Amino acid sequence: MTFLPTLKQLQYLTALHIHGHFGRAADACFVTQSTLSAGLRELESLLGVQLVERNRRVVRFSPLGEQVVAKAYEVLREADALASLTRAAGTPLAGPLRLGVIPTIAPYLLPRALPAVRAAYPELKLYLREDMSQAACEALARGTLDVVLLALPWECGAVDTMELFTDPFFLVFHPGDMIDPPPTVAPDAIDDSHLLLLEDGHCLKDQALAMCGRPELRADPTARGTSLVTLVQMVAGRLGQTLLPKLALDAGIIDGTGLIARPLAGGAARTVALVWRQGSPRAAEFRLLGAGLQAAMETAVDRPDAPAMVPANPGESVE
Repeated sequence: MTFLPTLKQLQYLTALHIHGHFGRAADACFVTQSTLSAGLRELESLLGVQLVERNRRVVRFSPLGEQVVAKAYEVLREADALASLTRAAGTPLAGPLRLGVIPTIAPYLLPRALPAVRAAYPELKLYLREDMSQAACEALARGTLDVVLLALPWECGAVDTMELFTDPFFLVFHPGDMIDPPPTVAPDAIDDSHLLLLEDGHCLKDQALAMCGRPELRADPTARGTSLVTLVQMVAGRLGQTLLPKLALDAGIIDGTGLIARPLAGGAARTVALVWRQGSPRAAEFRLLGAGLQAAMETAVDRPDAPAMVPANPGESVE
């Protein structure tokens, strides 16, 4: 008789692979460290091989362990798809949903949108994870996230996409840096010697430069922000100018700072979208979630100095 690994053992194994630490992996699985360690020893005993090299400082997977954990991700994805298939046949947007959101969207969209989504779908149990685009897409591929809210253009692998709205970019500057500023700012007028952007790893930086038609621009390498809030404080301190999305401006990120925001000529904008694994049985639910996010944006009060968000077709899927 062949003894097969349990899903719980595979969950322990993938958690250790993701976190690289027994304690953090145990916390992620909501078990004690001794329980997780015992489960992994049982798995290794069952398979008759050592998957993980252990010492006090580092956790290292053996070459065979890397192959096994890759298969474990596949098994867990299929098991989750099986459970999702039955959930999708019942009440829509009920039960757990793991949503990844990038940092330049999460604090500016979710407080506005989630109350309406929760009111419309009271049985939804939403688990949020804020992460960079690359890490969120990798988690989606592994099956540790169900759907990701990010900004396009971004290559996220084999996913289906629902575009929600366009999010124009604005140049934000101190009033002392530009006397009598025009209604719109031409991208060619941006001085890269005074341009402040997010540090490497944030997709917004490259998207802003590409969308305004100046991918060759290089921000000040000695002054990089870790968040949009940090960039605003740097601009308020007369360290330079920055590019911010309308989503953050509508949320009041520069309120009380005295800073000025002007849209870029030519309509430079990113596209906010939901993405999920191709073939997911919960695709219809994800589109419902996207429609709820769109509705929240459409009912938001627009600022008079900014162009309106442009919603995409709620039913559109782009491969």
